[in-house]
Formats: sequence, C-alpha cells, structure tokens
Amino acid sequence: MPTTTSTSGAQAFYVNLHQAYDATLARTRGQPQLVDALLHQAFDTFAGNLPQQCEGEPPLACQRGCATCCTLRVSATAPEVWGVARFLRAVAPRLEPMGIDLMGQVRAADALTRGLDEAGRVAARQTCPFIARGVCVVYGVRPLACRGHASHDVKACVEAASGRRADVPYSLGHQMVRSLVQNAMQSALRDARLAWGSYELNHALVIADDHPVAEAAWLAGGDPLQAAALHDVPADEMAAAFERLRPQP
Repeated sequence: MPTTTSTSGAQAFYVNLHQAYDATLARTRGQPQLVDALLHQAFDTFAGNLPQQCEGEPPLACQRGCATCCTLRVSATAPEVWGVARFLRAVAPRLEPMGIDLMGQVRAADALTRGLDEAGRVAARQTCPFIARGVCVVYGVRPLACRGHASHDVKACVEAASGRRADVPYSLGHQMVRSLVQNAMQSALRDARLAWGSYELNHALVIADDHPVAEAAWLAGGDPLQAAALHDVPADEMAAAFERLRPQP
C-alpha cells in the first residue's frame, strides 16, 4: 500500500498509487473481480494514510448517529457505483421480508434531487436514502466522497446544513488523501480506456438497477452511467492534469 507522510510527498504518493492501480487493472482487465480489487485498493490506501496525514489536526466531531452532512450530493466513480449496486442486490432478499426497500428509497430520493447542483442539493435538505436512525447502512462500501468528508465542528455542520453558514472546518487530511486516492484511480482508469468520470450516486444507482448489464458494458469500455455524469470540472481539464501527473515510463 503506497503511503505519504506529508504534503511534499503527495506527488510521489500519487505516482506510486497510480502504478499500483495500473497493475491491478492489467491483472483483472475485463473480469468482474476488477471492481472489488480496485475498491479494496482504494479504501485500504485511504484508511491507511489518514493517521499520518491527519497528525496534529483537532479531533473529529463525526460520531456514530450523526448524519448532518448526509444531505450533500455524493459523487462516485464507476467502480464505487458498482460496489454499492452489488451490495444493494446482495442485501435485498434479507431486507424485503422486513419491509425495507433500499433501492426504492434511492429511486424516491433521485426523483427529488436529480439535476440539482451542490447548492440546490443542500437547499433541498433531502437526506441520503441510506441513512437509518443516523447510521449509514452502506457504510462498508460508501464512496471516497463520503470517507473524505470529515468535520471538526458539529455546530458548524448543523448551521451549514440549515443554510446559515458557508464555511465548515473540515479535515484537510481527509480531503487531501481522498483527492489523491480518487484522482490516481480515475487517471489509471482513463489510461486503461475505461470510463473514468464522476457520477451522482443516486442517479447512477438507478441506472445500474434498470440495466443489469451496465457493469459488464463498463468493463467492455462503455459508459452506461453517462446520464448521471457530473461536470463540475470539465473533463478536458481533468485529463490535462492527469497527463501532467501521470507516471513516466
């Protein structure tokens, strides 16, 4: 697992991680296990680097049962979408007898929020469909966007969620590691000629549920999630940045 101990080591960390992703993609190309391998690599690297990168930061205010920030729009890469979609399919048979329909909740949330930008999503105050009694039911497969969002001040989060505050003291370490881990994966996916964009999670999950062969289409080089793509940063700008940072032969 690549590690970084300081901001100055960020570029070396990114290059090492990119090369690790490259190896994973080469080993599992076209196979269903590609998704699990990439996600394990991404999530393990993210968690393993937080202690060093967050050293010296104030303690986190995030606690079990707090879902204050879970009205924000969630972006996810294609592997993360497939990971959540697989989880939903796996747990559905156990939850249906209890009257719990997670995919139905996703569809209802998507109907209320599709097309909203980040500001519109906050204003809508639509809670994530995976929150139950303040707990994330997909916590183990939650995207990097959720993992990298951590606050030092609950009061500031509450005020921001109600539109009374714009700035929240987020963990810079979490944000930095999330960015490096996700961008290196996206660049590696691009080099492997796989769709590498970011997608709005709820809409992407609806697409995945409506089209059972969507994951296979992505593995074959297609972009079945295109309708849910986010364009906050133009793709050509991201591609140019990836070209500058990519590992050299």
